[in-house]
Amino acid sequence: MTGRVEAIFICAAASEPMQPLDEAEAHAGVGLAGDRYSNHTGYYSDRPRADGGRELTLISVEMLDDLFAASGIRLTPSETRRNLLTSGIGLNELIGRRFTIGPVHCEGIDYCTPCEHLVELTDKPVLRPLVERGGLRARIVSGGIIAIGATIRELPAR
Repeated sequence: MTGRVEAIFICAAASEPMQPLDEAEAHAGVGLAGDRYSNHTGYYSDRPRADGGRELTLISVEMLDDLFAASGIRLTPSETRRNLLTSGIGLNELIGRRFTIGPVHCEGIDYCTPCEHLVELTDKPVLRPLVERGGLRARIVSGGIIAIGATIRELPAR
């Protein structure tokens, strides 16, 4: 199973607009350089996750297309508040699995379930339509540079 990074986003602090990047530096156990959760300035930074579930978030083009087809709600990639927009790989299937994004090794932690804060920021009723379709939370196991166009590959189970 392989996919591709289509877009990369970070923001420096909670509620600020997401900023697109061509590449980002991923730090193991921390997150993307300059992103709100690696800076501990995210909306949920006061609720740390020991499993690393806020280090990296991903959502796929296919999930956004499904959201629109099922509900008529159009979310732009930056509105999702996820760090990476992907294509060609089933993100839900990566929960509990290890995978690479270019040279970066990650582990899928759980669904990136939408929250009321996302509804407030977008003014779109996305809570129910994005249940189990809101993307993937991942832990960064070993760092490196993630670039647009990077290949995402599931690693064999141990």
